[in-house]
Amino acid sequence: MNPEAFSEICDGIQREVERVLVGQDELVQQVLTAILARGHVLIEGVPGLGKTLLVRALARVLGCESKRIQFTPDLMPTDVTGGNVFNQRTQTFDFVPGPVFAQLLLGDEINRAPAKTQSALLEAMQEHCVTTDGVTRSLPRPFFVVATQNPVESQGTYPLPEAQLDRFLMKVEVGHPSREVEKQILRNHVQGFDAASLDATGLRAVISADDVVAMQRALGEIRVDEALLDYITDIVARTRAHRSIELGASPRASIALLSGARATAGMRGRDFVIPDDVKSLAPAVLRHRIILVPDAEFEGITADECIREILAEAPVPKSAA
Repeated sequence: MNPEAFSEICDGIQREVERVLVGQDELVQQVLTAILARGHVLIEGVPGLGKTLLVRALARVLGCESKRIQFTPDLMPTDVTGGNVFNQRTQTFDFVPGPVFAQLLLGDEINRAPAKTQSALLEAMQEHCVTTDGVTRSLPRPFFVVATQNPVESQGTYPLPEAQLDRFLMKVEVGHPSREVEKQILRNHVQGFDAASLDATGLRAVISADDVVAMQRALGEIRVDEALLDYITDIVARTRAHRSIELGASPRASIALLSGARATAGMRGRDFVIPDDVKSLAPAVLRHRIILVPDAEFEGITADECIREILAEAPVPKSAA
């Protein structure tokens, strides 16, 4: 697949999704970037911003099977992975797959489940398989998780473990739309738009699940200059030495930056990575992987401010610019 065709397909996917999800162009682009990079996305935003609608629309446009898990405090690990159920007719135990056996999994309000249930997703997110009662079963391809959480409400929630946060390629923050966008949303509803009935919108599949896998593999042909590898390594290393950061990003963050930069280059119609591809992704890839020192949090310093400072200080490779 040549870069021009790759970019045209990505543009078509974004245009089709944006028919029903108004004013969230950057969100759509970032989630699509993560999917192409074979990563998972954690979306943080207050209720009512279209997070669930995005996943439902993406599943339809990408031709993927989707399922949803509403995370609650009483959700059990087997409610996610599935388990063995005794079959009285055959007098044997049959495995009943859980909702994780889907191509696109929406984990709604993931921080409402306790750690033991959240950990049920760890193997699935990292290894793309699920082990129950000593038997390992592969998940469908492609497989990606889009999880949501509410940053405001803390009652009845459980902070995500660092090990699970690190499995998300990106953490995307969603804000309120502008007045113009919100008016357009109202206009669409006046004209009969119903988010619960996507069939009526005429939303079409731009590609198939097999095409998604092919596009993921095609990113392996995106060239990355040696200087870009040094640039990515330098950025991540600086998170471990920054005065306001207690715990910096791991090598998995470097891999995520590399994969995301390749996906960004492909979406922009190039067969090579440039520093801007890395810089544009750095906040989403790093913000959930660093822990600030207590004094910095007390002073109101944010992870994004530290990342901006690191990007400003890291020398940009001239040979790849």
